[in-house]
Parts: sequence; structure tokens; C-alpha cells
Amino acid sequence: MSWTMRITAAAVLMCLSSSLAAAQTLSSSAGPLRVDTVVSGLSEPWSLGFLPGGGLIVTERSGRLLVIESGRATPVSGVPAVAARGQGGLLDVLVPRDFASSREIFLSYAAAQPGGGAGTAVARGVLSPDGASLERVETIFEMAPGASGGRHFGSRLVEGLDGLIYVTIGDRGDGDTAQDLSRHEGSVLRIARDGSVPPGNPFADRSGAQPEIWSFGHRNPQGAALDGAGRLWVAEHGARGGDEVNRVEAGANYGWPVISYGRHYSGARIGEGTEKPGMRQPAHYWDPSIAPSGMMVYSGALWPQWRGDFFVGSLKFSLISRLDGDTLREAERIEGAQTDRVRDVREGPDGAIWFISENDGAIYRMTPG
Repeated sequence: MSWTMRITAAAVLMCLSSSLAAAQTLSSSAGPLRVDTVVSGLSEPWSLGFLPGGGLIVTERSGRLLVIESGRATPVSGVPAVAARGQGGLLDVLVPRDFASSREIFLSYAAAQPGGGAGTAVARGVLSPDGASLERVETIFEMAPGASGGRHFGSRLVEGLDGLIYVTIGDRGDGDTAQDLSRHEGSVLRIARDGSVPPGNPFADRSGAQPEIWSFGHRNPQGAALDGAGRLWVAEHGARGGDEVNRVEAGANYGWPVISYGRHYSGARIGEGTEKPGMRQPAHYWDPSIAPSGMMVYSGALWPQWRGDFFVGSLKFSLISRLDGDTLREAERIEGAQTDRVRDVREGPDGAIWFISENDGAIYRMTPG
């Protein structure tokens, strides 16, 4: 560990030891929400996962991975090299359900590619018993080269009920590629834990198509989660308006950039309108955009009235949007000083709602107040 990393880890540790005393309260339809600061002093945190015994694993976009356990923050060595430019870097972390026996974790990140470009990649590694290193690290997937720029990596990882892994990839700023099955851009992928293509992928036997593709026509899905029935949903950025929540189904085309409820940032119309045969309509869309990021579907453990509701972080308006699980319409906005550029939202093992404030460099935990 470098001297600089030791200093940063110590700063995080100091926040861990003192922050839980300063709880705040937010208002909601379910009554007051107690908000505790669990960790602060992070640098562009992007994602978190829960470890057995109450620990956390956290990514920072610059490429640092932290295990926070028993009051101690440990930087993890062995993380793959990341292209930390623009929106790229070390992004999502997935702790699979069998972690207690396998100790495997999965990371998504922007990997440097030939010609100065970068592409979304997924790595698998085994976390050492002391949480200080990733071992036997291998890149199990990397999108086909050709993308440039630093935008729209997507990059959420979700473990399906069958143990297969879904990976979201944005259009990388080139919308037309989202309709091109020979490219990975603008798609949701389904891969096995070793990166191979599992049986049943809809385009695996189509000549010229990328076999990992599960659905396509997405702009930049930065939120993804399973609902209580194990169905996959994504939240994705529109342009100026037209942020979407979509129920992801095998082989489906979600329309970008042919149809959209938004407009280009110039104000110009996008594509052919809002509908076209053969292209799916969103389950919900926001106009104006909220810039959605992390998403989860709530179990109802601590708030039974919110069972099945969707919680989506906003990067633009500093809030968490709650969508009614039956109608998929926005039911309320939870907001306060802590919800500043919400990058990730997760349900903890005890039913508490955890979220990352990117601008605060902090992780918060909400419980009934």
C-alpha cells in the first residue's frame, strides 16, 4: 500500500468511527426517515456491495476498491487497470449470493483499448480472507473494440436467480450502434460466471451478432435490479428528457435512437418520434430528465407499504425517486442535504435503504425515524 493510500484509508476510518452519532431526518410518505452517515471521505464512490458479517465493498471511479469491515477500511490490491477518464473508471461491484463459500466478486470497469478508446469490461476475482487483495483475477468479458470518448459505459451488474450475470452497456455516445447487433454498445448482456455465452441467448445463433446480447436499443442504463419475481429492470439516461425504466426481456429492442420521449440537447427531435412497431415502450419515463443512476426494488422488510416499489437515484436533482410498484408511476421524491447526486441505491440485508452520494463522497443508511 502506498503512503498516499494509507492516508486516505485512515481518513475514511476516522469517519467510520465518528459519523454514526450524527443522524439526520428526511420526510417521506411513510413517515420520518432516519439517515445515518456510515462512511464519508470517499473519492467519487460509484457502487457498494454487502459482505457477510456486516462488511461493505465499495468502488471509487479512479480505480480504488475498499473493503470496510469491523471499523476498518482496507484498500484492496489486484484490481485491474482502469481507464479513469470521462465517465469511465472502476464502476460496479457484484457480490454473488454464494460469496460466503466462493469469495468471488465481480467488477465492471472501463478498460483501455487499441487506438486510444475504452470499453466496458467485467473482471472476476477471489477476495483474500483478510480482504486486502483480489486473487486469481481474470477479465471474463470485454466489449468489442471501436468505441471512443468517455461517455455512456452503462456498467451495472446483476446476478439473475439462475446465477447468470446481466451487464449493462451504454451506447458510448454513438447512438446508432445501439441498433447494430454486431456491436455491444447500447445493450444488456447475459453471460455465465466464466464469461461464456449461456444457452438461450436470443442472438447467439444469428450470423454477425454479438452472442452475449440479451436486449438492445438502450442509451445508457446505469441502474439495474431484479424485482421480487426475479425479473430484470433497468433505468437509463435519456437525452434532454426521456429517461426510462424498462422491463428487460430477451431479444427486445428498446428503440434508441429511433424512438425516444426526449430531445437532443440542441432541442432537435430524436429519431422518428415516440413509437414504432417492433420497439418497446418504456414502463416509465421522466421528462424533464432526472439523470437516473442506481436502482433497487424494495422487499418491504422495514416499510411494508413500499413492497415492490422502485427506488432510483438522481444525479441531476439530488433526490431518490420512488416509483409505485403497481403503476410504475413516480409516487414521491425523497430529498435532503444527503441526497446530493445519488449514484447508487441498495437494500441492505436488514431491509435498510443504503445510498451513495457522489458529491458528498459518502454512504448513507436510511431506517424508519
